[in-house]
Amino acid sequence: MIRINLLATERKTARAAAAPAMQAGQKMMVIGSLLLVLTVAGIGWRFWALGQEEAQIARQIEAEQREEARLQEILKQVEEFQARRKLLEARVALIDELRKGQSAPVHMVDQISKALPDMTWLTGMSQDGYTLTIQGRCLTLTSLSDFIGNLEASRYFIRPVEIIETTTDTSARDKGPELIVFTIRGTFQMAGVESVAPPPPGAKGAPRGGKRG
Repeated sequence: MIRINLLATERKTARAAAAPAMQAGQKMMVIGSLLLVLTVAGIGWRFWALGQEEAQIARQIEAEQREEARLQEILKQVEEFQARRKLLEARVALIDELRKGQSAPVHMVDQISKALPDMTWLTGMSQDGYTLTIQGRCLTLTSLSDFIGNLEASRYFIRPVEIIETTTDTSARDKGPELIVFTIRGTFQMAGVESVAPPPPGAKGAPRGGKRG
């Protein structure tokens, strides 16, 4: 009598059927584990890259801040230099003005002396700043006109030089010709020192006669 163990065959068949399913599950588990590892690695790499980028940006910001501080210091030095330069320029301008102010009276008297025609006398002179009021006497109105023309032509006096008053002195009529008493006013300017114009044709320079008081 032949006996067939069907149970063992069924078990083998079940095992044979379960083996592929188990292998597929193991493969899925392995694949899932790999994906998980790759995901974690990717996240870790990204986190590391962001950290590096953040550190680089922080270093750049620090470098920019140092550069800004350096430029601020340079700007401060430039502003101080400009302030010192303006102060020095103001001092130089003041010194030049003082020098001109010191030399102005000398040039003033010199130019008046050169502009004074023959037979013209000065009897008084007053000064208010650079404005001069001059009193004098002359024999003719032509002499007075020449005097004013010479002052204006010198460029040391701002045009026009005004005639304030003219009168005739008759007190010495019996002893000589009548004298014209005049008062004129003009404003002296030092600009004429740099550009003195030549005297006009026929203009007369330093006085050769008369007495100035």
